[in-house]
Amino acid sequence: MKILLVEDETEIGSLVKDGLEKEGWSVDYCEDGDSGMTCATTKSYDAVVLDVMLPGRSGLEILKALREGQNNVPVIIITARGESEDRIEGLNLGADDYLPKPFFVEELLARLRAVWRRSSDGNMSLLSIGSLSANLMSREVSRSGQKIDMTPKEFSLLAFLMRSPNRVLTRTQILEQVWGYHFDPGTNLVDVYIRRLRAKIDLEGEAELIETLRGVGYRMVDAENPRPAEGA
Repeated sequence: MKILLVEDETEIGSLVKDGLEKEGWSVDYCEDGDSGMTCATTKSYDAVVLDVMLPGRSGLEILKALREGQNNVPVIIITARGESEDRIEGLNLGADDYLPKPFFVEELLARLRAVWRRSSDGNMSLLSIGSLSANLMSREVSRSGQKIDMTPKEFSLLAFLMRSPNRVLTRTQILEQVWGYHFDPGTNLVDVYIRRLRAKIDLEGEAELIETLRGVGYRMVDAENPRPAEGA
């Protein structure tokens, strides 16, 4: 899952971001409402976590802009304990759930899984290309019925590739979307992880699924559906 977190209290934001990333999720973290609005309205996310009280635009303004733009991404709002008006307004604007401060990160994780599961109706939780499948909720990977163990970051990389079949993804795109921030362009981090994935998913007798485009990047090949993913 790729999450947008908008929270101006640095201590809380850092704890939540660390907790989400330990689950293997990718997080864009904004500390004010204006940058949060920009990310929310220009990028694609699996869920958004919004503090209500923010410098600049409020979390409720961001939520309203999303819903007016027909963006139905699951949204959880964070409110100060006792601020029932904010919770009611947020729910009326289209929030999927809310959490009062203070809260445990584990509870937020559970609520994120729940709202995302409800929004997808279970249909978007399974990615499959050929004989390879990845369950986004259980984080289980298998090929031809054989279970494949992966680290959280390996799973995030695989899911990102599988979400864009036949689309050429540059190393920079992969670094930004999977690791969440910019790296030295000379790093070979992506290449190292691609080699790890290939070693795990390229079973004997099965077609190789990850194609290298020298000097450009990588592509997950879906021979059964040769058209690039929408937006490629």
